[in-house]
Amino acid sequence: MKWAVAAMTLTLGGCVSVAELEQSRETMDVMSGKAPQVYADCIKAELASSRDALVQEKRGDGLRLIVPQKLTAGAGPAALLDIDKRGSGSSIKLRERLNNFPLRLGDVRAATTKCISGS
Repeated sequence: MKWAVAAMTLTLGGCVSVAELEQSRETMDVMSGKAPQVYADCIKAELASSRDALVQEKRGDGLRLIVPQKLTAGAGPAALLDIDKRGSGSSIKLRERLNNFPLRLGDVRAATTKCISGS
């Protein structure tokens, strides 16, 4: 049943672009003691088994990770992680596609939380 609902949502939801995700509400806004690249490497390692390769873009003192969708390749990003340098650590902002949909996949949020202070 969950898969039927997820498939219907993907069909009805359409594609979301990076620009549209930039305008969406943040799902998480947190700080980490890790430098931006160390935090990004942790996220990439956490999502390596469940997602295609993440796209990394340099942005000022930080970087952006573009997380691909899990179920439909090439259909636009599933999430954006903006990681900015703050002192000796990072400020992390997560924006997710379907951020108000309760059955959305939780692997990106779980990785974001785990990498804040985890190894």
